[in-house]
Amino acid sequence: MNFGTQNKEGYAVIQVHNERLDSLIAPDLKSELVLATENGQKNIVLDISECTYCDSSGLSALLVGNRLCENVSGQFVLCGLTPMVDKLIKLAMLDTVLTITTDEKEASKLLNKDA
Repeated sequence: MNFGTQNKEGYAVIQVHNERLDSLIAPDLKSELVLATENGQKNIVLDISECTYCDSSGLSALLVGNRLCENVSGQFVLCGLTPMVDKLIKLAMLDTVLTITTDEKEASKLLNKDA
């Protein structure tokens, strides 16, 4: 299984269990994000700490998650960026669009502060 999902108080955590966030798993991630919002989650924390590679399909999935949360007045938080993925996100200037934290604990504090 490429993903693990946990429902916490006020948000869902989706963990990507794959080294690559690419065109092979990005469609499944998008489906997982849609499912979470359809199940009533407004806030999603996406933990990609196991991902060492990301391509444009992966970036697209991140933007889908962000848009889905915005559409329901929630917040999408990305955490656990490895150096290569962090570099790509900064190169694509998505760090100006996405909310990024170091880990789920920091994301939880951010979401609970906004609640």
